[in-house]
Amino acid sequence: MKRLITVHIAGQRYLVRSDADEAYVQSLASTVDRCVNGLKGSRQVATQADLVLTAMQLADELHHERERQQDFRKRVRERAQRVLECLLRLSPGAAP
Repeated sequence: MKRLITVHIAGQRYLVRSDADEAYVQSLASTVDRCVNGLKGSRQVATQADLVLTAMQLADELHHERERQQDFRKRVRERAQRVLECLLRLSPGAAP
């Protein structure tokens, strides 16, 4: 069931409608808030550019993580295939 959750990012209040656990949504907002605050430095107010750059940074991290995950899955498939081939060679009645 979707509900409204209040989060604060870069000093602004946002209402988020989500069916996710509130602690999880707050954790996401906290991550974004830390990234924005890191970009704005000592300025008091985050600009739209800070928010866009934060979104780009998080998208970049997501992209790299997906590439790592894809590479990992490929290596697991290759190793599983090699194990299967070894087992087939060792099994009695397997074709030479």
